[in-house]
Amino acid sequence: MTGDWAAVVGAAGVFLLAIVTVWQVAVTWRARYLAAREERYKELAAKYAALLDDVVVLQRQTQEDLSEARKSLASMERMMREIE
Repeated sequence: MTGDWAAVVGAAGVFLLAIVTVWQVAVTWRARYLAAREERYKELAAKYAALLDDVVVLQRQTQEDLSEARKSLASMERMMREIE
């Protein structure tokens, strides 16, 4: 009878150890996955910031070009009015 209880307790211990091992492996895998995902988000944020800086520079250039084009157009309109 005590041998039966010992077998039951031993089997329960083995199952408990297996459950804890699988649980810890899953928790470790999830933590690594989340850390990798966080790193990818940081990389994307850095790329986004760099692209945003590029867009700001291009926008400023475009505004300057547009301003020059408007000045040139205004000058041409004045010349056309003077010719008439």
